[in-house]
Amino acid sequence: MVAEKRSFSQAEQAELQRKFGARVNFNYNERILYDHDVGALPSLIKPLVGNTTPAGIVQPENEEELIWLFQWARNKKVPLTPRASASSGYGGVLPVLGGLVIDLSRFNKIIAHDEKAQTVTVQGGVVWKDLEYYLSFYGLAPRMVPTSAPASTVGGWVAQEGSGIGSYKYGWFKENVVSVRVVLANGEVRTFSGKDLDLIFGTMGTLGVITEVTLKVKPLKDTHVIAANFKSAKDLQNFIIDLGKSGLDIWHVGFINPTAAELKNQLPPKVHHGHEEKGPTLPKGFITIVAFEDSNIAGKIESLAAKNGGEILPAEITKHEWEQRYNPMKVKRIGPSLVPAEVVIPKNRLSEVFSEFERLISLPLVVEGTVVGDSEIVLLGFIPHDERKFSFNFAYSLSLTVLKTAKKFGGRSYAAGLYLANEAPAVYGERLQKIKELKAKVDPDGLFNPLKLEGKGIINTIMSLANTFEGVARWFGNKAKPDLGEKFEAKNGIPGNVAWYAYACAQCGYCRNVCTLYDGRGWESASPRGKWSFIRKVIEGKAKFDQKMVDTFLLCTTCEKCDFVCQLDLPIEPSWGVLRGDLVMEKGYMTFPAFEMMAASLQKDINIWAGFREDRDKWVPEDLRGKIKDKAEIAYFAGCTASYVENDIAIASARLLDAAGIEFTYLGKDEACCGIPMLVSGRWDVFQEIVKHNITEAKKRGVKTVVTSCPACWLSWHDLYPEWAKKLGLEYDIEAKHYSQVLEEKIKSGELKFTHEVNARVTFHDSCHIGRAGGVYEPPRELIKAIPGVEFVEMEHNRENALCCGSVLTRIGESHPTSDKLGGKRVNEAVKVNADMLIALCPCCQFQLRVAADKNNIDMPVVDLAAFAAKGLGIELPNPTPYALELWAVFEKMIALMTPEGFAQVMKALFPQMFKAMPGYMVTMMKVMRVIPGGLSLMKPMMPKMMPMLMPMVMPKVLPDMLREVEKRIPMPDYMKRQMPNLMPVVMDRLMPKMLPDVAKLVTDEMISYIKTSL
Repeated sequence: MVAEKRSFSQAEQAELQRKFGARVNFNYNERILYDHDVGALPSLIKPLVGNTTPAGIVQPENEEELIWLFQWARNKKVPLTPRASASSGYGGVLPVLGGLVIDLSRFNKIIAHDEKAQTVTVQGGVVWKDLEYYLSFYGLAPRMVPTSAPASTVGGWVAQEGSGIGSYKYGWFKENVVSVRVVLANGEVRTFSGKDLDLIFGTMGTLGVITEVTLKVKPLKDTHVIAANFKSAKDLQNFIIDLGKSGLDIWHVGFINPTAAELKNQLPPKVHHGHEEKGPTLPKGFITIVAFEDSNIAGKIESLAAKNGGEILPAEITKHEWEQRYNPMKVKRIGPSLVPAEVVIPKNRLSEVFSEFERLISLPLVVEGTVVGDSEIVLLGFIPHDERKFSFNFAYSLSLTVLKTAKKFGGRSYAAGLYLANEAPAVYGERLQKIKELKAKVDPDGLFNPLKLEGKGIINTIMSLANTFEGVARWFGNKAKPDLGEKFEAKNGIPGNVAWYAYACAQCGYCRNVCTLYDGRGWESASPRGKWSFIRKVIEGKAKFDQKMVDTFLLCTTCEKCDFVCQLDLPIEPSWGVLRGDLVMEKGYMTFPAFEMMAASLQKDINIWAGFREDRDKWVPEDLRGKIKDKAEIAYFAGCTASYVENDIAIASARLLDAAGIEFTYLGKDEACCGIPMLVSGRWDVFQEIVKHNITEAKKRGVKTVVTSCPACWLSWHDLYPEWAKKLGLEYDIEAKHYSQVLEEKIKSGELKFTHEVNARVTFHDSCHIGRAGGVYEPPRELIKAIPGVEFVEMEHNRENALCCGSVLTRIGESHPTSDKLGGKRVNEAVKVNADMLIALCPCCQFQLRVAADKNNIDMPVVDLAAFAAKGLGIELPNPTPYALELWAVFEKMIALMTPEGFAQVMKALFPQMFKAMPGYMVTMMKVMRVIPGGLSLMKPMMPKMMPMLMPMVMPKVLPDMLREVEKRIPMPDYMKRQMPNLMPVVMDRLMPKMLPDVAKLVTDEMISYIKTSL
C-alpha cells in the first residue's frame, strides 16, 4: 500500500507547475476546500478517517496529461484521488492518504450526439443539467438524470452508480450506458462496454479516470405530472404495485414521507431583496409524484390513485413539488446538518419498512423514495440535526438502524464506499471479485483512490461493532433530539447569520456550476460552496482569512446566479455583502486599491471617476436644460459613468424621456454616485454618506419617482436605499424605475412613437442588477422591438439564465485573463447569433464588454440601449467606445500601480528624496552601519519593521515627487492630474499601513544597496 503524502518538495511542485502551469494549486486555503464531500461526519468518527487535506490539486485537460500524471505519480509513489463535482456523501472523493486531487472539471465537453441511434457521447466531467440543455436543442433528452443533476457529472454517476429521475421506466443508470472510456491507473486507455461495464460501474475512481461516456437518450417530449397524497405507506405500496401491473408508460415515480412534508412546511421563506417567496402548504402524508409523457393516461393514473386511497393534489402543489425534484436536501436549512441513510428495498416491502422506521426511530426521519423498474425502491433518508453538537454522534447511529431495517426486509445499502466497505458484497454482488482483480492488475501500488473499495480498517471495525450493538446505539440515538430551526449566533468572528448558513450549506455544488467567478477562476475557493466551506474552517479554527481570501470574497460579481439555484434558498450574495463590510470596516482588511481611489473621489467630488463635481452636468444638451424642472415628482438619475464617461447613455435617456412627454427634474451637480461601488468594496462608511446625501437631495426637489439608466443605480434606489434608510432612521418613500419600464408604458399608450427605421440585427444583454435582481426582462426588449426595421435575436443565455458580463469588479481586482474570459464569453454569444451589435443598458456592463471585446479581438460593437433607441427618433450620438478604452488604459495602469509591486517601483525611484526627507539621526545611523563590518546585513531584517515608522515621516515631504513619478507612469487626462494632489494623499493614508509589509519585502534589498553605494 502506498504511504501518505501530505506535502510536496519544491522540486516536485516545480515539475507539476511546468506541466500544468496555473492548473495546479498548492495553496493551503485552497487545498482544505477539497477535503470533503456533501457528507458531515460526526466528531467521533471524523478522526478515524484521518487528515483528508490533499497536498495539491491538479486540473488536467486531456488524456495525454492524465497519462503523464499517472506515470509521474507511480514514480513518486503519490496517491491520486479523482474528483468530479463531489456531490455524493460516501467518501469517494476524500484524499485519505493526501497526495493529489485530480479535479476533473475541465473534462466538460459534449463530444457528439447521434439522433438516429439516440446516443450522446460526453466527457466525464459534463454536468447533467448542461447535457439536458444541450440535448433539448436537438429534440432529445437523457433517459434519466440524478436528483443532483444541477451539479453532478456523467462520469461521477458512473463512478458512484445509482438510480434517479426516470428510473421507473429505465432502471439503474448502468442499463442506460453504451460505453465508458477510462484512462486506467497503469496508463492504458480502455473502452468498457456490454458486460465489461460491470467492471467500472460504482468503482469510485479506484481504477482510473473516466474520460468519456456514451449514453442512450430518448426523444424530448412534454412531461406531464400528477401528484397524489396517500395517508399510509400501505396505500402507497398498493398504488405502486398497481401501477406496475397496469402496463402504463410511466417515466418516473417518486415520493416523500409525511415527516418530509411536515418539515418542508417549517422551512423559512426564500428572501430576495426584501421579497419573500414561500411554497404552498403541503398536506401531511406520502406525497407521490408520477411523471409521464402520454397525456392520455392521466385519467388512468388518477383512478389507480383513488382506488388506493390517494387524494389528487392541486396543480399548485404538483408544480411546486415537481420543481423541487432536484432539492432533496432542502430540510438541511433548519438542521443545519443531516444524518444520511440510503438504502434499496423491494417495492412490495415498502409498508413494512416504514412501519419499522416508525417503531424504531423517534427522531424526525425525512425520506425521499424513487421507484426503480418493476421491483425496487431507493430510499434516501435524512435526519436533520447539528454536527456541532456532541449528540450528533448518537443521532448518526440511526443511519445503521435504517440500513438494518432495509436488510431485514430483503434490501441492501445503496452504495459501499469508504464508510460501508463491509456492505460491498451485497452492493457489488459477484462482480466484486473481478473488480478487485482488475484493481490489482492496473494499480498494484494502490495509488488510485486508496481505501475506497476495501475501506479503512479501523472504520470497518467500528462499523462492524456498531452494527453488532445497533440496538444500544439506537437507544442513545433516539435520545439525541434535534433542536430544529435557524439560530443565528456569531462564531469566531463570523456574523451569526453567515455562520449558520455556512453549516446549513448542502455543499451540493449547484452554485459552483453557475458561479461567474468560478467560471473565470476555476478553483473551488471562487465558488459559493467553497466560500461557505472556508467560513466553516475559520469557525472551527482550521483556517484564517488572509488578504488573498478576502479578495476572493470581494471579487464576487454579485450576479446572483447562486441565489437562484441554491437548493436551500440560502441568501448567498447578501451574505457576501455582510462579510464585505465586516472584513473591511471591522477587521481592517484592505479592499481593492482602486476602490480607495473611488472613495477619495466620492468624498471630495461625489463621483467615482475622479472628475470634478462642477463637471457632472456637462453632458446635458443645451436645448434640454430649459426643459428640466427645478422640482418635479420624477427625477432622472444619470449615475457616474453616464455623466463622466459614456455620455451617450445620459443624453439619449433624457431625450427619450422628453420625447415621451415626461417632465422630470435632475439633481445636477448635487447628484452623487449611487454608492454601490462602496457597498461591494466593503466601504460601508462611505455608502452611508451617499445614501443620506442622495435621499436629501431628492426630497429637496419633491421627487416621488427616480428614473435611472444604470441598473446598479436602480438597484440602489429600489432595494438598497429603503433597507439602509431604515437602518439610518431616514424617511424613504421614493419609487424607483428604469427608463425602459417608463418608456414601455408610453409605447403601449401611444405617447411614444419611433419615427426612423433602424435596419440592424441586434441582441440584448441582461444586466444582473436589474435582471436577476429585479426581474426586469421584457421592458428593454419591448423598447427594442418598437423601433422600425430592427431584427431582434436572443443570445443562448438570456433573462434569468443570462451570463454575467464578468463585472468591472473582476477587471479591478483580478488578473485580466479572468475578466477577459468572462466578458469575451458573453460577447461571443452575440457573435454566434450573427448580431450586428450587442445592446446593453448598464454603463458598467458596456464598459466591461467593450474592453473584453477589445482584449479578445472580437469585432462586436457594444451599444447602449438608450442610444440605440434614440436612433429611432433620428438622433445620432457619438460612439463612446474609443474614450472608454482610452480611460480604461489609464485605470489599468493605475490599478497596476496601486499594488505592492507597483508601489515598490515608485518607492525605488524615490530613494534619493526619501533618504533626504528622513530624520538626520536615522541617516547617520545608516551611514555608521555601512562602515561596520556586517552592519548592513544586520540592518536587512530590521528594514521591514522600520518602514512603517519611516513612511509616515517621509511621505508628506516626498508626495510632490511621488505625484510626478505617478504621472510618468500613467498618462492621465488633465482633470485627473489636477485631482491627484488631493486624492493621492487620502489613498496613501488608507493603503500604505496595509500594504507596507509586502512593499518592504520588495524594496529591502535595493534599499540596502542604496545605503551601501549612494548614501
